[in-house]
Amino acid sequence: MLFTSVPFLILFLITFILYYLPKVSKHQVSILVISSLIFYAYDQPWFTLLLLFSAGLNIATSYYVVYGNPQKRKVVATTGVILNVLGLAFFKYSPLISATLFTPDSSVGHFLLMIPLPIGISFFTFEGISLLIDVWRDKDANEKSKTFIPSSLLQHAQRTLFFISFFPHLIAGPILKAHDFYPQIMDKRFKEINWESAVKNLIVGYFLKMVVADNLKNFTFWISYPFFEKYSTIDLSTMLFGYSIQIFADFAGYSLIAIGLAKLFGYDFQTNFNFPYISTSFKEFWKRWHISLSTFLMEYLYFPLGGNRKGKWRTYFNLLLTMILGGLWHGAGWSYATWGAFHGGMLAIERLTNDNIKIKLPRFLLVIKGFFVFTMVTLAWLLFKLPDFSHVIKYFESMANNVFIQSNVKLNMYIILYSIPVIIYHMLYLYRDSKFWFILKKKEYILYAILLFFVITNSGTSGSFIYFQF
Repeated sequence: MLFTSVPFLILFLITFILYYLPKVSKHQVSILVISSLIFYAYDQPWFTLLLLFSAGLNIATSYYVVYGNPQKRKVVATTGVILNVLGLAFFKYSPLISATLFTPDSSVGHFLLMIPLPIGISFFTFEGISLLIDVWRDKDANEKSKTFIPSSLLQHAQRTLFFISFFPHLIAGPILKAHDFYPQIMDKRFKEINWESAVKNLIVGYFLKMVVADNLKNFTFWISYPFFEKYSTIDLSTMLFGYSIQIFADFAGYSLIAIGLAKLFGYDFQTNFNFPYISTSFKEFWKRWHISLSTFLMEYLYFPLGGNRKGKWRTYFNLLLTMILGGLWHGAGWSYATWGAFHGGMLAIERLTNDNIKIKLPRFLLVIKGFFVFTMVTLAWLLFKLPDFSHVIKYFESMANNVFIQSNVKLNMYIILYSIPVIIYHMLYLYRDSKFWFILKKKEYILYAILLFFVITNSGTSGSFIYFQF
């Protein structure tokens, strides 16, 4: 289901009422599990079997790691992680394997191409891996693990299925970590809802998605091949800028909606986007963009690879490898690996530069550096919009060759118009200590009312979230 659809609104209202209804509130976790499975099964019910299988695998292995034979904990945890990765690889990377290793007329290659991609598989697989690694890291299976892995297998199964399937984060995150989520599983009360935070997140999230992203998608659509070849250099630049704004508004909007919905049920998710387009370095960008993914990669991949503990050149290699794998997590195509390699390379170059040159830049140079980071990030988003690398090359060729084609003023005007809210959104944060922000803060309810008004009156045609494909 889409968060912007009527069926979801109906499901949410029914779930919310039952959840806090006194006579059935003792079954809150079960209510959310059932609702989440309905939410996931709405469009393609057969994929629910894969979700249940993934949950079952992680329930059994994580329970054994804590309560099973101590001599076999490592083998069980390792086996669980490998099976998670193999499941993800089978469903998500079969097309890439087919295109790389087999000819188009190969029966094996054709079979691999026909394997469907279950929605949200990257997210719930990573969460299963998080659970296994968290319980394994508690080397002695002491009381720390047992506080969120109960001795009752049935209770553990219920809690883990809830952790993996909870509908606000199920399809496109934020990626939850077991050690953050399990301690929150307890009885929730209606009077304890943080209404202010929940409503603010929901209003901003729906505004970013429905007003900004859903309107921009109608104009950035022309980035697709071969349509972009007829547009001018100015048009192509503006459309790429618009797509950069769109992908932020789309994914940040989803994350804010997810955070707001979770709060209504008494659960807190970590902030997933922290105004990333004000970043003045790639390191800062990845501390602000898709924070749940970047922290997952750092905690469960970069640090186990050695992080920065094994010398400078190993650090650069670890950064590059982590980001390449992070790129492949986004999609089964070498364009995604190239996108990851680009970001990994920039992070490594920054690290190398900072290791050898330690100077404090003046403000105007920081502004220039921030503009450079945003420009590079925006150019790299083209690899998301055009997964076929040859089309990316053609796009840049068109930007170079179409200088004298007359630009589409109406197209550019609409892209800028719908991008302005995101620019203001970042600027308000950048100047959050100013007198203007202090005055605005006192009247912020008016601002949220205006945003809600635009959600009702100026939403674009509904479309799926961009990160659903990952």
